[in-house]
Amino acid sequence: MAFITLTTDMGLSDYYVAAVKGAILTQLPEAVIVDITHDIPKFDRMKAGFVLRNAYAHFPAGTVHIIGVETLEDEDTPHVAVKINGHYFVGADSGIFSLLFSPQLADEVVQLNIRKEPTARSFPTYDLFVTAACHLARGGTLEVIGRKIRGFRQSLMLSPTRGESHLGASIIYIDSYGNLFTNIRQEQFEERRQNGKFEIVLRKSSQNISRISRSYNEVGEGEMCALFNASGYLEISINRGSASRLIGLRVNDTIRVEFDVDTDR
Repeated sequence: MAFITLTTDMGLSDYYVAAVKGAILTQLPEAVIVDITHDIPKFDRMKAGFVLRNAYAHFPAGTVHIIGVETLEDEDTPHVAVKINGHYFVGADSGIFSLLFSPQLADEVVQLNIRKEPTARSFPTYDLFVTAACHLARGGTLEVIGRKIRGFRQSLMLSPTRGESHLGASIIYIDSYGNLFTNIRQEQFEERRQNGKFEIVLRKSSQNISRISRSYNEVGEGEMCALFNASGYLEISINRGSASRLIGLRVNDTIRVEFDVDTDR
């Protein structure tokens, strides 16, 4: 069975997504097309990278992932296909691939050299990416559709800042529930915490959090909590509410986690 996923910023109010799906089914009628999301903010490769990174590994080996965000080609942004851990990714080398995985992990990277139709200049997802994806989904090799290159462009995700007694975190993602994903991973938190006390410092002291919950319903409805989510990131949430709306934080805003503080003061 041939699986092809779509991650785009096209939305669903225009014909673009339908055209891409129609092009896939024309070339590969047996394809199973899975929409990861079409609600990425326009040209936001950071959010696209975060969503796809946390989704693709749940698909079977052999799945082809089309990335329809920042798709136009120029001298510094070639169209490429990447193979890693049995998965294939097709898109523009805008830096998004380094948000998905380390270049050292990639098995093979090729710059696409498929003959381009006129539509590829303005709509490469429909034309070029679909052709490459269908070829790979049929079991074709990368060498047939591209020239091998050494790697892809780097686009670094912000890391937490480290102080003598704190970690400075950035909000890297807000989901549709208003949950706030920070860039602190559980292993970073535990390494710094050393089983000691901590306090997550938010905009109002009454909102500060000094314990990690295992699930949202460990606190009362409408109460704040912090937990490590399925993606492994420290998340700030409200049980049955929107943390983003209540606290007023947006992507790229910062918070602090203070360690070994007296939370009783």
